[in-house]
Amino acid sequence: MRIGCPTEIKNHEYRVGLTPESTRELVTHGHEVWIQSGAGNGIGADDAEYLQAGAVIKDGPDEIFAECEMVVKVKEPQAEERARLRDGQILYTYLHLAPDAPQTADLVRNGVTAIAYETVTGPGGSLPLLKPMSQVAGRMSVQAGATALEKAHGGRGVLLGGVPGVLPGKVLVIGGGVVGFNAAQMAVGLGADTTILDRDPAVLERVGIHFESRAKTRFSNKANLEEAVCEADLVIGAVLIPGAAAPKLVSRELLKCMQPGAVLVDVAIDQGGCFETSRATTHDDPTYVIDDVVHYCVANMPGAVARTSTYALNNVTLPHALRIAGLGWKEAMRRDPHLAEGLNVHAGQVTYAAVAEELGYEYRPVADILG
Repeated sequence: MRIGCPTEIKNHEYRVGLTPESTRELVTHGHEVWIQSGAGNGIGADDAEYLQAGAVIKDGPDEIFAECEMVVKVKEPQAEERARLRDGQILYTYLHLAPDAPQTADLVRNGVTAIAYETVTGPGGSLPLLKPMSQVAGRMSVQAGATALEKAHGGRGVLLGGVPGVLPGKVLVIGGGVVGFNAAQMAVGLGADTTILDRDPAVLERVGIHFESRAKTRFSNKANLEEAVCEADLVIGAVLIPGAAAPKLVSRELLKCMQPGAVLVDVAIDQGGCFETSRATTHDDPTYVIDDVVHYCVANMPGAVARTSTYALNNVTLPHALRIAGLGWKEAMRRDPHLAEGLNVHAGQVTYAAVAEELGYEYRPVADILG
């Protein structure tokens, strides 16, 4: 199969869909890999490394989109990229379609076969292709929140770890999954007064055992959520419903009880955000203020630590890429139902139930397409 990897064009997105090492694996298995010149610069991988790995270097994206059977990316295709996608082409990347009606409409219109990293499953309902970026984003959320809390960035002027004689900052993590667990690790490591909310008793037990007395756990009901939000210096939104839009857990009304200069970091912004006042921001302009509360809602947080993120991502995406390229996407999905969960759009039809329900499309089960 001919596989193409264009340069990412989203604001401050420095990751790349294929590393030189992944390229070499694909070439070793008999596939042809086209890399856009400069695509790996953001992770410190120049064209020479890709050439050494066996890639063909292309000056721009046009030939890659026009002639490659599969396009491997990191972030969802931007409008100008969607215009280049074509009928029957495989797109393998993060999509986050539920809150993104324009992207979904374009993918339906151009007939592409779109496989979303974030809905590929693993044993026990895990999301192994989303997990490494959730780990990165969870850890970064506390770094970003700590910076936003500085007075020069509009925050309360609170040091999360405090100092002897001064209480530490209060961090609330909403959601005890992969993002929340990693956020809590960072907050606890800094010495913050950390609370984790979740609705699943098993999750609360697991994080409670792990953190022991270093973090508090609370069941997430309306009363507990409101009380914890009002007390917090930093709130991390870390909720996820696979493939669907995130629930709006913190209302604008609730902002009124927060301290001026408190910070919200919405890690669920890729799926529409879990705060009513959230809107996607960029690394260029990461924060805004509503009702004296600082909002950090960067939609591609891991792009700022591109090298770490790219290698962590390739570790989990490459095995499926090899199967798709070696067997064809249909046969690969017939053999692996976990990969089949990644199919979101095919030949003008929406094949992921949560996306179809959210955006009003007729749902076509993947099993019907695979036959």
